[in-house]
Amino acid sequence: MTTLLSQLSGCVWIFAGDPDPEAVMPCVAVVADDAGSTVVDAGHSPAHARLVQAAMAQVGLPAARRLVYTHHHWDHTWGACAWEVEEIVCHEAGAALLSAEARRPWSHEYLRQEMAANPRLVPSFRARARAMNSWEDFAVRPPTRTFAERLHLPGGIELRHVGGNHAPDSTVVAIPDSSVMLLGDCFYPPPFHLREPGPAGEEIDLPQITALVAERFDWYVDSHSSPWRPPSP
Repeated sequence: MTTLLSQLSGCVWIFAGDPDPEAVMPCVAVVADDAGSTVVDAGHSPAHARLVQAAMAQVGLPAARRLVYTHHHWDHTWGACAWEVEEIVCHEAGAALLSAEARRPWSHEYLRQEMAANPRLVPSFRARARAMNSWEDFAVRPPTRTFAERLHLPGGIELRHVGGNHAPDSTVVAIPDSSVMLLGDCFYPPPFHLREPGPAGEEIDLPQITALVAERFDWYVDSHSSPWRPPSP
């Protein structure tokens, strides 16, 4: 049996995302720790989360102890209800956003209604419908712990709020001992339904990613691409 979970560097493992952009299925990272692994982003659905859990068990990683959200968007958080963890951590700006999302009556019918009311939501909401084969026991899970600027977690994990155009709560997760930085979607343009018309609305945040790459980690991982190394100086 093959697995999409592979060791990137040191204690950092990556469960690869779906290369089909219409699936909107990001990668999930696992920072392995004997005291309980830290999972960075929860998966885009409970089914996605269960695939990651099965892969962790297959390769013998410790069970998850906590979740960290890189930001509040659905494809990073909707799998949380399938994880049994002690805490869920994200930037404080994401807490209210996720609480609001948790109050919405999510279902296929609700998705259809929202797409009819606002056609710009179609790419995202169609992907949500594709991801969710059942709504039984589904719930959006807000964080149980938040931070403002920086937070250090067990296992040498550093959380840093960077914000940006994609999401106000965007957080990068650095694991210096493994020389890995997990970027989430921090330097991406805004979600499609929030973009301004024209090419400028699709531009990445070049100053932000340039500054992060200047820190010279061996590996950088954004959520919808393969892990990559910065060019040699």
